[in-house]
Amino acid sequence: MHDTDLAATGALIGDPSRARMLDALMGGRALAAGELARIAGVGASTASEHLARLRDGGLVEVVAHGRHRYYRIAGPDVGAALEALSQVAPPRPVRSLRQSGHAQALGFARTCYDHLAGACGVALHDAMIDRGWLTRAYDVTPAGHAGLAGWGVDVGAARARRRSFARPCLDWTERRPHLAGSLAAGITDGLVERGWFVRRSADSRALRLTDAGRAGMQALGCDLSPSATR
Repeated sequence: MHDTDLAATGALIGDPSRARMLDALMGGRALAAGELARIAGVGASTASEHLARLRDGGLVEVVAHGRHRYYRIAGPDVGAALEALSQVAPPRPVRSLRQSGHAQALGFARTCYDHLAGACGVALHDAMIDRGWLTRAYDVTPAGHAGLAGWGVDVGAARARRRSFARPCLDWTERRPHLAGSLAAGITDGLVERGWFVRRSADSRALRLTDAGRAGMQALGCDLSPSATR
């Protein structure tokens, strides 16, 4: 096994401004440099320098859309690594009611790169296994194929993607697994398209569970608190 330079990657993530950019990009959306500069609280030129370092370090990649350039997490492996680091990172100090509310929102429902996390993600993971949609070896059953098709999820397309199909991902707020992999990404996209979840804001990965989403999740057997409608 080749030696790896953990210090180089640690130095990239260790800068507070770059860490805030990466955290915003863990929402799964590609963001412009100007948006990331605002989120990180730095000027445009400083943001460009940070993003260049993150790109050269393989943590982000650039997506061109016409004359515009957007940045996103470089891939699911990077997203998984950043989520894993959250397991050992200390929580940010909460100094205002707004920060407290945002922390609670993240804990309830958020995106972990491109899949559902938080209390809702853990509840969905458990319900899919309990309902018999997913085996404990993380394969989809015939009942799961039928149920997910009803949600508009193409299981075959998810299986064909060049990444892990379905696996557990330890949730850093719940300390229990939620579902990760291409299947989880397809499910999350499907639930957002169905209007079960909506983004709370453009610069946060927190999600809001709608009334339709709460009813649908509970019909599957998900144990959700009344705070779901907040």
